[in-house]
Amino acid sequence: MRTGVYPGTFDPVTLGHMDIIRRGAKLVDRLVIGVTTNPSKNAMFTVDERMAMMKREVADVSGEIHVVGFDSLLMDFAEREGAGMILRGLRGGGDFEYEFQMVGMNQQLNNRIETVFLMADVALQPIASRWVKEIAMFGGDIHKFVPPGVNADVIARVAQIGRKGS
Repeated sequence: MRTGVYPGTFDPVTLGHMDIIRRGAKLVDRLVIGVTTNPSKNAMFTVDERMAMMKREVADVSGEIHVVGFDSLLMDFAEREGAGMILRGLRGGGDFEYEFQMVGMNQQLNNRIETVFLMADVALQPIASRWVKEIAMFGGDIHKFVPPGVNADVIARVAQIGRKGS
């Protein structure tokens, strides 16, 4: 069984993430979506909230998909899940530089697991979770960037924590 891991913070889940998940699920028998924390990012949602969002959003995606939280080195997580590949999405040149360095480090940690890159759909390439959060915090419309359920989740969270610029 070919298992792939698609890791990320997914704070929040975007249409770009969903594009990579749908396409990536066709490349493996089992896709594990690893929801993690990143201390350098300002999270809007907890890991549990992000996992619940992700489970809801992937419910209609074809294939065997599991949503799992992790707080460890990616390569250790991938090994525990029995993955032979790490799936990563690329939006542009800036992503490539960061991902290129990460692949080099990951290969040093575990060279038995390959990294496979998928280019995001051209229409979705500009979407980034950090921009979605910023737009929402300033009262902008994010429905073009996230699934409808996530749109509602973000709007509710912004209402809870307070909008900037008001």
